[in-house]
Amino acid sequence: MASNLSPAFAYTVVYVKDVAKSVAFYSKAFGYTVRRLDESHRWGELESGNTTIAFTPLHQHETDDLTGSVHASRSGHERPPLEVCFVYPDVDAAFKVCAQ
Repeated sequence: MASNLSPAFAYTVVYVKDVAKSVAFYSKAFGYTVRRLDESHRWGELESGNTTIAFTPLHQHETDDLTGSVHASRSGHERPPLEVCFVYPDVDAAFKVCAQ
């Protein structure tokens, strides 16, 4: 029997070195509203339509032992194992705003 459950995609979690700086950059560059930035700066969220973009540190002692550590790029020549893609009707105009 087929299930009638239809999960909605809710979050993209980006592991970063500095949560507060990342939240500030993405909110300014892309015009997203900050939904949450906790006092410890270990979790931040941006409103992005039907989903949320969340930021958390690369290493957290509460979860690293349970779920394993997140591996960051070892050099400036490696890409992280995540890409966040945005769709704009006017890419040139969006780039100008983002690059400010």
